[in-house]
Amino acid sequence: MCRNPSIPEAVSRRTFLGGAAAWLSANHIPGSLHASTGKQRFHSDTVSFFVISDTHYLADKENPTQIDAGSAECTGRLIEQLNRLPGTEIPERAGGGVVQQPACVIHAGDVIDTGDKNGPDPSVMQRTEMQAFERSMGLTGRDAALDFPICEVHGNHDGPSGQGYAIERIIARNRSRPGLKKISPEGLHYSWDVGNVHFVNVGIVVGSVSGGSRRRRYAPLNSLDFLVADLREHVGTSGRPVVITHHIDLARYTVPVAADAPFANQEWDPADVGGFHASLAGYNIAAIFHGHTHGRSVWRWNGQSTIAAREPLADTGHETDPRRVYDVFNCDNSGTPQGGQQAFFYVAITPDQLTVREFATRDGWKTGSWNPVAWQRAVTMGSAS
Repeated sequence: MCRNPSIPEAVSRRTFLGGAAAWLSANHIPGSLHASTGKQRFHSDTVSFFVISDTHYLADKENPTQIDAGSAECTGRLIEQLNRLPGTEIPERAGGGVVQQPACVIHAGDVIDTGDKNGPDPSVMQRTEMQAFERSMGLTGRDAALDFPICEVHGNHDGPSGQGYAIERIIARNRSRPGLKKISPEGLHYSWDVGNVHFVNVGIVVGSVSGGSRRRRYAPLNSLDFLVADLREHVGTSGRPVVITHHIDLARYTVPVAADAPFANQEWDPADVGGFHASLAGYNIAAIFHGHTHGRSVWRWNGQSTIAAREPLADTGHETDPRRVYDVFNCDNSGTPQGGQQAFFYVAITPDQLTVREFATRDGWKTGSWNPVAWQRAVTMGSAS
């Protein structure tokens, strides 16, 4: 793969991102994230969690007050898979070890399917879908079928303008979500701690940067301001590891753009993507997770190129400051019944190591297995908060 490849929009997201993941899985990047098949031995103070995305809970279009049978079955089996994994052995081909009790399940957005549609039936469907999500996945790990707390962000199918029933419910859920460190004034963005690891959920996209007046396709709802303030207040100079989750993919929008460029109707304004990268300087970013593409990708983000290749990027200087190159994990869809192919990540952070694995299915979670790879790199824990 060449350095700084361009990504034509004509290339499908799954084709491009799948190819990127295959490349990274086959290549060791010295001193950075790399694929590993060696057995991992976790410390007793491991912080572990699952990352799911794009469940797209779907109501029956012929009977919008009822959840679609296929959607209910697929998401129900997803929950069963998540619940049964803790305490089970991870095969050697995926790095070995045991799945530890997760602190939470992070949902990277598109909880429901019809939050981006208008009209009487979609309005009913949105309620049906969100209510099905809350009944099955709950909030705290003690109030529904899912055995762990769930921490969701909103995606474009939940409410691209930051309005609608799903958005209202996430705001309400955040008011009663236990253990949060900070909630944005809009009520959608929030942060929390697990041990010495700081987590930040920043919604559909991160933005908006100041100084630009063009419209945004999806409303950032001041997520960039929230992220900057949260990291300053709750991480500061501690060096604590940070995990960030949003919904829209980064790769296609990591491109230069002038502040006065006309509105291009892109899902994520590239100026906001640049502002997001700049806001992370000086922090110990353990990982960034997102969904949206319905295909897994794992890559390194230096703020200027779509994939940071093995060779140093001589024109950035980032290779001398590893805090400016961040490891990005694009989660496959986890609960969309069409096609039968879904996956989620299992993440473990020890005092000195980040390990990410993928558990997948090809039959809508009737069965599931570990993919034969584990992404791993060194981390530091910083000082206590």
